[in-house]
Amino acid sequence: MNVLVFFLGKTFQRAHGAVIDQEPAISSRSTRGTALLSSNRSGAHSDKGTAVTKGTMKRKLNEDGVPSPEPAAQDPDRSDKTGEEMTFAEMGLDPRLVQAVAEQGFLKPTLVQRQAIPLALNGQDVLCKSKTGSGKTAAYVLPVLAGVLKRKSTDASAAVSALILVPTRELADQVHKAIERFSVFCAKDVSVVKLTDKVSDAVQRSLLSTSPDIVISTPARAWHNVKANESALDLSKLSHLVLDEADLLLSYGYDDDLENLSWSIPKGIQTIMMSATLTAEIESLKKTFYKDNVPTLLDLEEPDAEGEGVTQLVSKCGEDEKFLLAYVIFKLQLVKGKCIIFVGDVDRCYRLKLFFEQFGIRSCILNSELPVNSRLHVVEEFNRNVYDIIIASDEKEVLGNEEQADEEKDEDAAQDAPDDDAPSKDASRPQKKRKMHKRDKEYGVSRGIDFKNVAAVLNFDLPTSASSYTHRIGRTARAGKAGMALSFVVPKELYRKHMPTTTATAENDEKILARITRQQAKKGKEIKPYNFNAKQVEAFRYRMNDALRAVTKVAVREARTRELRQELLKSEKLKRYFEENPSEMNHLRHDGELRTARQQAHLKHIPDYLLPKEGKKALTEEDIGFVRLRGNGKDRGHKKGRRTKRSGFKVGGRKSDPLKTFKARRKAK
Repeated sequence: MNVLVFFLGKTFQRAHGAVIDQEPAISSRSTRGTALLSSNRSGAHSDKGTAVTKGTMKRKLNEDGVPSPEPAAQDPDRSDKTGEEMTFAEMGLDPRLVQAVAEQGFLKPTLVQRQAIPLALNGQDVLCKSKTGSGKTAAYVLPVLAGVLKRKSTDASAAVSALILVPTRELADQVHKAIERFSVFCAKDVSVVKLTDKVSDAVQRSLLSTSPDIVISTPARAWHNVKANESALDLSKLSHLVLDEADLLLSYGYDDDLENLSWSIPKGIQTIMMSATLTAEIESLKKTFYKDNVPTLLDLEEPDAEGEGVTQLVSKCGEDEKFLLAYVIFKLQLVKGKCIIFVGDVDRCYRLKLFFEQFGIRSCILNSELPVNSRLHVVEEFNRNVYDIIIASDEKEVLGNEEQADEEKDEDAAQDAPDDDAPSKDASRPQKKRKMHKRDKEYGVSRGIDFKNVAAVLNFDLPTSASSYTHRIGRTARAGKAGMALSFVVPKELYRKHMPTTTATAENDEKILARITRQQAKKGKEIKPYNFNAKQVEAFRYRMNDALRAVTKVAVREARTRELRQELLKSEKLKRYFEENPSEMNHLRHDGELRTARQQAHLKHIPDYLLPKEGKKALTEEDIGFVRLRGNGKDRGHKKGRRTKRSGFKVGGRKSDPLKTFKARRKAK
């Protein structure tokens, strides 16, 4: 019997070495990702799966040949379900959290959730790198809520247990809503406060006076309430610290705030960092917040990192041809579903929106100048399928330090320093032009925000780094769905050939595209050329030229002023009304026409002769709105009837037509 038990134990150990010997197993068998655990073996052995397996082996060998029936029944199931078959209920979460997860429709945890949640529940420090849209928010929200509920079960006193730091207000709002959803069955036991709203210090002190369990904030707001605002934020009993989108926190200029907060938090608390990339900023944050111990590093790469349904396309075109292709794509509905269009700055936002208005294409704008309430409402309505097209300015990716580090990394990989030095200089060139003081420093759109069911991403202006490109296209094909990413690239010989539409960053499009292509090739991805019939597209050029001439600099400036005035009115004066009447919020739209450019009604309709024959089957008259050259008889009668009514004749009375009843010739005979 002892020999049999020993043999079974060795067989189990060989079969499930993936759980005991963590590093190679997580990479190849359990998760099909790469998990690089820290050199702190004591921390690594506290992994839930490891602790259970090794504990079981000790019981088998130390029971004098009498195995315990319960561990023998549990070990194979537990080890088998450390992979894709593990459910949220088997992770040790509070039943109320499991119920909330099920209500949200989460069938099984994602890769990052399977790896990070058990480690966080065991109290380990975690540094996780995973792609955008992989479920990182739930991976830290659920353990934080579990920790709060566990503390409340033994200590009902009010205290700030968790501090979640995010780089942008949009992401703070998203995290706040995620916590509300996951705590729906324990809302009485968990209190949450978000410090990113534009309210006075007195209001923030009032919110923090109740010592909420979880505080969501940007680093600047958090440090302000710790130090300046009468020490409203008390971190003495903090037990969880989360840094979401950690690689962006430093690039957004929170260096000093993070350093100050690191000295204000208690020692020995659990720290969780989530990031989409591992950059120099992450190494700096590791030294700042992991002073006493080494975190468990999870470097996770799921198969088909951008999702197997992502089709990456590129079109090399002139600067004015960007507008021509965008007009044809959206007017003829070559892209079905919701789309996010990324442009380089705020001016380009309004120029493209006014251009679309000439053709009756409705779109809404998302940029740093809009009030935060309006931005959040735009995202919510877009996720509710109210809008189909969002034009988003991604100025942060030009100004941030993240791209400089990324470019240096790409330069080393490509061994092409002379060519790659130019983009860093040119990328800094637009900084001089960005002198608007009304922009929100806590705005960000290409990272963190969860845009739902995005069918396509259009890089109208190519980003200034391969890293930003990855984050942009990560807005589509989330959760295994299909998506398309199309990028416009201006060749060197076509740069500045159309001055009204030129941008400084377009000068380096080809070099940046080469970096992007190399990066995607390392991931096994291919960027294919976007093929279209040039002759058919060229037929629309005269209409594009008419529309572009109407969108002048003065029209763009007036549009910015008018839009900002309208959104401020909606955001400030109506805020309390909408809080009292939330249903009325549905009538507040952000895709209305600005009408600052000269309107040309004929451009909103496409004549029949311009439509491609093979494309007619996919189009409907209602969607396109083109004007018929020859109407049918029914329409002709209807129009004449209306005309006779205005003239005073009887509707449809053909016999009373004086031109047909005149008898002059007959009398002459």
